[in-house]
This record gives sequence, structure tokens and C-alpha cells, in this order.
Amino acid sequence: MMRSSRAYRSEVNPLPDQTFNSLPLRPELLAAIDALGYQVMTPIQAQALPLLLGGQDLLAQAQTGSGKTAAFAIGILNRLDPQLYRSQALVLCPTRELAEQVSNEIRRLARTTPNVKVSTLCGGQPLGPQLASLQRDPHIVVGTPGRILKHLQSGSLKFEQLTSLVLDEADRMLDMGFQEDILAIIRNLPAKRQTLLFSATYPEDIQAVSNAVQHNPAMVRVAFTPDSGSTQQWFYPVGTDNRFHTLVAALHYYLPQSSLVFCNQKQTCQSLADELCDTGLHAMALHGDMEQFDRNQVLALFANRSISILVATDVAARGLDISELDAVINYELALDPEVHIHRIGRTGRAGSEGLAISLFADGDSRRLQAIEAYQGFPARIAPAEVLESRPRGKLYPPMVTLMISGGRKDKLRAGDLLGALTANDRLPASAIGKITQFDKLSYVAIERRVVNQALEILSQGNIKGRKFRVRKLG
Repeated sequence: MMRSSRAYRSEVNPLPDQTFNSLPLRPELLAAIDALGYQVMTPIQAQALPLLLGGQDLLAQAQTGSGKTAAFAIGILNRLDPQLYRSQALVLCPTRELAEQVSNEIRRLARTTPNVKVSTLCGGQPLGPQLASLQRDPHIVVGTPGRILKHLQSGSLKFEQLTSLVLDEADRMLDMGFQEDILAIIRNLPAKRQTLLFSATYPEDIQAVSNAVQHNPAMVRVAFTPDSGSTQQWFYPVGTDNRFHTLVAALHYYLPQSSLVFCNQKQTCQSLADELCDTGLHAMALHGDMEQFDRNQVLALFANRSISILVATDVAARGLDISELDAVINYELALDPEVHIHRIGRTGRAGSEGLAISLFADGDSRRLQAIEAYQGFPARIAPAEVLESRPRGKLYPPMVTLMISGGRKDKLRAGDLLGALTANDRLPASAIGKITQFDKLSYVAIERRVVNQALEILSQGNIKGRKFRVRKLG
């Protein structure tokens, strides 16, 4: 939460008319919004968009999945001049995954606006293709601070015509040590611009960044109440020697098909995921030491519901776009109560029932008290022995993922894969889940009962008249 003596504008009330048609948006942008099925604005969109469209600098706080990416993307696109082939907007993100998601959302909203070029520039990827893509200035640049700064220093990026700067997940960028890079980037930007800070939490040290880069920002905040009835939240006490046993017992007791398990350190993530696999559970880790290919594959498998358990740190989990997450489990309590609220806000969305489980030891009493004070009601604590009160159920992912050696750069579309699988009624469309595509790879989720049939169809047949290598993961 922002704790500051600085005078901010009072929080903005939602618009009486929360449809996008009530806003002064370009017709082609309204057409894209309608085509995507966005009908009524989310609370953060209803509060932020009138200010964005008016050119106001903004500090906006809302949980992941609240629609904040679409909010600033709409603001950027509405003021963009597509006929001016200069970089007019920059979005900084803490992780490559989040940068990719932001770029994809902007592209989706820009489909009805001709000639809009969006470039994604992140570390951990070769410079050559990025330099080639910058031969013509992109209208919008999305990337991580380190790589953006490198391009600025080499002269491959120029922002003389920039009008919009967005710091997305600004708190995580500070946590990851990006403050100096961010300030160095901003020294290369025009002083006259709109600057937007969007994030899920706002620790105190973000005030220094806001002071340095924003002019009289408005503040909007969408409150999140974790005990709204859609999410069960339980706390279980553990000792020094039974934390892992209690986690396994909770997984077998509740049987969530999709669980995100939070650890505070990346070293714990991999060892915990390995231990869970040793017990017969389907688990993978997500942390900052992984290569990009492995990170992309883990995220695709989890989004496809082909692994049941993802073990991650708060930083690594930023940018996850999982619409249906059955459970969030805090293997360790978060260091900050606001981070705890953000963690558990990932389950129980859109009216679905969610589950939040937190394990705590005797030494966690201060953290537990801070969570109780922040959420405004006492924690519901149950003895860990309750988790042993019913027979252990089996926990299998409902889907299996096929990896195809072709992606966007091969002109392979999700519709091509779906068509190949369902042609001549060989597979029902209902048996095919999420399709995730990258430049050179595609991942398709298939119901477990028919995955071998799907593998045979794609391996022995053609997709758009071509052969691609296909293999089953897991």
C-alpha cells in the first residue's frame, strides 16, 4: 500500500456508464474492443481510462487479472499516430513473460488499426533479430529494462517522438534491482510525455520513482477483498519437520487440478518441485535461473493444465495469465501482507470458487498478524491433522500437451492445428484445450483419454500441407 506524505488526488469513482462506447475512443479501436468481446469495463478500466485519455499521469493499483493491461494499451493506441513511423510508446516490464503478454494484448487491440508495429525487446534472447526488427522504428516498444537500456546505448532505439511511458508491475521491477536502469532510460526520453505506473502493490520505495518520473499523478486503486465468499482461505500450522508433509496432505485432501505454490526463494522452488515429483505428483518449478526455452515450456504446460502444480517465487509468477486457478498455496508466508493478498487474488476469479492455503510456523507470528491486520479479519486456522481425515485421492492433470515443431514464423496458426485435429470428425473439438504458440514451436493441450489418437493424427498427417515433428510432453 502507498504510505506517503505526498499529496495525491483522491481516488476516482467508477463511471456511471461503464461501457467502452461511453469513452472518446477512435472508431477502429472500439471495433477491436467489440471484436474481442470486451463489453463492460472492469473497475480499474472504468477508473483509469478517463484519466489516461485526458493525458493525465497515473499511479494505478490493481491485482493481476483486473484488466490493467488493456487499460493502458487502449490509452496508448488511442493517442498513437500510425502514419508517424517513430517510436511513440514504451512499456517496461519486469519479466520476459509479462512483456510477451503485454505485446500480445496490444497487438490484439491494434488489429483494426492498419500498420501498427509492436516490438518486444527482452534480455536472454539474441540481439541480431532484435536489431533487424528495429530497422524500421516500431510504433510501440515493450521490453525489460536491461535490454531496452542496451539498445538505447547502442543507438538502435530512438525515442525523440515518444509520448507515452508505462511502468508495468513497477514494484517487481524495483524488487529486481531495475531502478537505476529505469532512471537511465528515462533520462533518454522527452520530458513532455504521459507516464503511467501500473502495479499490483505499491511499497514505499516506489514514491521515489514516482517523484522522479511523474508530474502531478492521479492515484486510482481497486481494492481487493480476499474473503469475498468466492475464495476459501485456510491457514495450517506446521513444525520444522512436517511442512512438506502438510503440503502433500493438503494437495491430496483438496485435489485441486491446478495449483500455484509460492516460495520466497528460487532455490526452494526447484528442490520442492523435485520432492513433489518424487511422491508421484505432477509438479514443475518456475524461477529466474531457468533458460527462456524451459520457462516458455513450463508456462505453456501449466496454462494448458498439463501439470497440476507450479512452484514459483513472486517475481517469477508475475505475468502468469491463468484464468482458472483452483488453488494458491503459500508454502511460506509472504514477507509483506500486501504480497500475500496479491498471491491469493489469483484464485477465485470471475465468480468461480477459489482456494487459498497458507502454511505457517511458530516463527511466522508477526507475518500472520500483519496479514490479519491488512485484510481486516482474523485468519481461519485449522490443525494440519484435519488434512489426514479423508482417504488420499489421486491427482492427475486433465490434459496432456503435444509439442509441434512449427510456430508463428512458419505461418502456422492455432486454427490450422485445430482443423487438422478435427478434420473428418477424427477428434471432437471439445477434447482440444488451449493452444500456445511461439515463433518456432506450438503447444496443444489434449484430453488425456485421446492424446495418443491426437499424436497419431498430427504425426502421420499434414498440417497446411506440410509435415511437422510432434511429440508428447510428460
